[in-house]
Amino acid sequence: QVQLVESGGGLVQPGGSLRLSCAASGSISSIYAMGWYRQAPGKQRELVATITSNGGSNYADSVKGRFTISRDNAKNTVFLQMNSLKPEDTAVYYCKLSTSIRHYWGQGTQVTVSS
Repeated sequence: QVQLVESGGGLVQPGGSLRLSCAASGSISSIYAMGWYRQAPGKQRELVATITSNGGSNYADSVKGRFTISRDNAKNTVFLQMNSLKPEDTAVYYCKLSTSIRHYWGQGTQVTVSS
């Protein structure tokens, strides 16, 4: 069984920064990619950023230039550095791990951007 534990969410003022972490544990084999998705109230879950095992990354247009995804392969951990946060970034952020067989999701961490 695979577990994903997210941390780093919270309340921040507009223009501020947060760093999310997601640590994977359990029977993990052949990780293809890890990433972050978010879901705001009343909206569908959307991609924020993903990173493959060889370091290739992909970002939603809305976060390009502000968010940076990185990973520590040795620790099966993925990070999301979020800078210049805006109120519209408010959402529950979910970590996702993809293998060649299936996907796994974390429980989510709340990010609230408000003055």
